[in-house]
Amino acid sequence: MKTTDTPPTGAPEDAPSLSKTTGQGPAKPKKDVSGSTLNVFSHGILILWAFMVVMPLLWAVMTSFKDDASIFGSPWSLPDKLHFENWSRAWSEAHMSEYFLNTIIVVGGSLIGTLLLGSMAAYVLARFEFPGNRFIYFLFVGGMSFPIMLALVPLFYVLKNMGLLETIPGLILVYIAYSLPFTVFFLTSFFRTLPSSVAEAAMIDGASHTRTFFQVMVPMAKPGLISVGIFNFLGQWNQYMLPTVLNNDPDNRVLSQGLVELATSQGYKGDWSGLFAGLVMAMLPVLAAYIIFQRQVVAGLTAGAIK
Repeated sequence: MKTTDTPPTGAPEDAPSLSKTTGQGPAKPKKDVSGSTLNVFSHGILILWAFMVVMPLLWAVMTSFKDDASIFGSPWSLPDKLHFENWSRAWSEAHMSEYFLNTIIVVGGSLIGTLLLGSMAAYVLARFEFPGNRFIYFLFVGGMSFPIMLALVPLFYVLKNMGLLETIPGLILVYIAYSLPFTVFFLTSFFRTLPSSVAEAAMIDGASHTRTFFQVMVPMAKPGLISVGIFNFLGQWNQYMLPTVLNNDPDNRVLSQGLVELATSQGYKGDWSGLFAGLVMAMLPVLAAYIIFQRQVVAGLTAGAIK
């Protein structure tokens, strides 16, 4: 009786066949050498960039806990003792507490005004068609390319005529006007990605335009609002040119002005440890804001990528 070479019943039909040349199983797919090389190169660049960014921050924090002799004697070594008096001296004697309070008031007020006015303008430009819609939108976009240095002299005289020069409310209004172009540009694109069916359902149920905006659209646009709020916070917190020109009152100075004053005055006195303590104090709110809201920032930036 002859035997056949057919596979037994129940054997999988799509079992991998042996290689005819080697007889050692299925051939392995070739590796993408160019792709792996590109990944190694890109990861190396990212690691180098992270090192260049993180190391100065760590060095400034480490130096803020040293005394003046250790800063110049062993600048790269760890502090032998944590000198917390540097922070207390910078906070009280250098008036950092007053600068912090003024900066929180100015940045907080300008952020609220910027997000409120910017989101309303962006919602109207993104959702409603009317004559001049595109002109107003491109007018905001053009404001992003306008150098702020060209507006310093007109702003000075405008605030002076309004009685708001060297005042905190005047600085808040200038910050809002300075941040509105980017805010409107960013949020207009974000509102266009949101589904219109939810707003239409709210309108059918009898909701007004105001109620639809604040109770329906604003919660849906929360990732975008947080993202643009973080960017505006960074720019306004580190703003130096506008307060220097428009606010020379010692009682209303913000943190950036206080740091420059601390750097110049402490440079003559030789209190370098207090200077580094003040610099680290100025960095902490910015780092904390980004660490807390980093997920929302990424979600807001990528929300319009996939619709």
